[in-house]
Amino acid sequence: QDKLVESGGGLVQAGGSLRLSCAASGRAFSTYAMGWFRQAPGKEREFVAAISWSGGSTYYADSVKGRFTISRDNAKNTVYLEMNSLKPEDTAVYYCAAGPSTANPRDHPLSYAYWGQGTQVTVSS
Repeated sequence: QDKLVESGGGLVQAGGSLRLSCAASGRAFSTYAMGWFRQAPGKEREFVAAISWSGGSTYYADSVKGRFTISRDNAKNTVYLEMNSLKPEDTAVYYCAAGPSTANPRDHPLSYAYWGQGTQVTVSS
């Protein structure tokens, strides 16, 4: 069964750090592009970061550029999102997603076919 499971969310003070993980199982997700999206209450799901199947290319939303880093370990079928200098506006449910490496644009949810259940990140001021 194809599955993405996020972990690592929690409550952190502004300025703090968290590392999210997304463990993939089932199909060969190592050949898929992977992305992170987030959704705050009352808002639409928004793109955070994406990484190509090889890890050679990364993409970031302007709001997280310089603070967040996406990476992947294909041997472990895991994608990570290192989040530093967290702000209260980063509070949201964070979702991991996987999509065909040829799908574009990389920052659109429709480019991704598989989604995790989400992990809550709360940043207190």
